[in-house]
Amino acid sequence: MSTEPICQACGMQYAAARDDCPVCEDERQYVPASGQQWTNLSALRASGTYTPRVEEQGPGIVGVGSNPGFAIGERALLVRARSGNFLWDCAAYLDDALVQQVRDLGGITGIAISHPHYYTTMVEWAHAFDVPVYLHEGDRQWIGRPDPAVKLWSGTTLDVAPDLRLINLGVHFTGGTVLHWPDGEDGRGALLSGDIVQVIPDRTHVGFMYSYPNLIPERPHIVRRAAELLAGYRFEAIYGAWWDAIVRTDGFEVVQRSAKRYLAHVGDEG
Repeated sequence: MSTEPICQACGMQYAAARDDCPVCEDERQYVPASGQQWTNLSALRASGTYTPRVEEQGPGIVGVGSNPGFAIGERALLVRARSGNFLWDCAAYLDDALVQQVRDLGGITGIAISHPHYYTTMVEWAHAFDVPVYLHEGDRQWIGRPDPAVKLWSGTTLDVAPDLRLINLGVHFTGGTVLHWPDGEDGRGALLSGDIVQVIPDRTHVGFMYSYPNLIPERPHIVRRAAELLAGYRFEAIYGAWWDAIVRTDGFEVVQRSAKRYLAHVGDEG
């Protein structure tokens, strides 16, 4: 039985019962008008409301989540790299059927998460597959359920496999991270961005925000640094946090021109 409390608004699982959710009380999220409410995985499974959702999102990239989505509603991405399957980001709902579907795809060798809003039930996923979870140390204060499976890393980059690199851009959160897969898109490269680099309805651009629900723009120097860091990588596609939120072509150019537009609009072109 998995009874550790989960915030119904953001999906963060905590090690013990509490009245508050620090993630929701932060200005990048919010406490719902109805107040803080709690559940747990056992209750979610017993409700019969949620079923696994596993669908291809691109070449060698499989979306993993639930129908309907729970809490924030993001989906994870299973990267079928040459070095082994790797899970990017995390969906809050997990049950035996979903575990089996991922195992049928070959399981996973590790997990990395873009930022605290998607930490959710990461420890449950780590235990189910006996793998580590890589989080940037800049966001250690937001970890709701500490566990030996959680591996903190520091600096700007971390190669979690010979063909997979984490890049700390610092957008949205201090530890805000993206994943670069150079072999993605049949060798043209893929960037898995969560909402650190936000895929928006206009697929010719992306967005950068400090808080999405509360419409607080990201600081200009952070956006400039992110664009400069990503200038060293090539990628055709950008995979965002939501089902089918994907920039299919010209991903590198999309990021660079979006950063330039952003800085021009906030009056800070460097």
